[in-house]
Amino acid sequence: MVERLTRSGIYLARLDPAKGAEIGKLRPVAVLSAEEILKAEPPLVFVCPLSSRFDPGFASLHLPLPARDALKVPSFALVEHCRAVSSRRLKPCRIAQLTAEELDAILNRLQRLVGR
Repeated sequence: MVERLTRSGIYLARLDPAKGAEIGKLRPVAVLSAEEILKAEPPLVFVCPLSSRFDPGFASLHLPLPARDALKVPSFALVEHCRAVSSRRLKPCRIAQLTAEELDAILNRLQRLVGR
């Protein structure tokens, strides 16, 4: 188990094995699970994978994120790839933190993706 995760924290996660069009490999992810859920140290957490690549076909869902802290390159939050993963897939050290505005933008895009 990693040290206690924080909502909107960015951690490295091993997303392999990927199936079909799923995104895989070791990559940064933003934790989206609610803080009260994270306090219970759940076995699964809801995350949004990040990538340094941008697909113009998903421009309305991808959120650009500038490099900061240990997130060394500008990245994009890939909202269409959000999923629940085992908390054991995450590396223990937070590498960066989303701003409140970035978290809200990801959640708004996620709501757009799944509808109301």
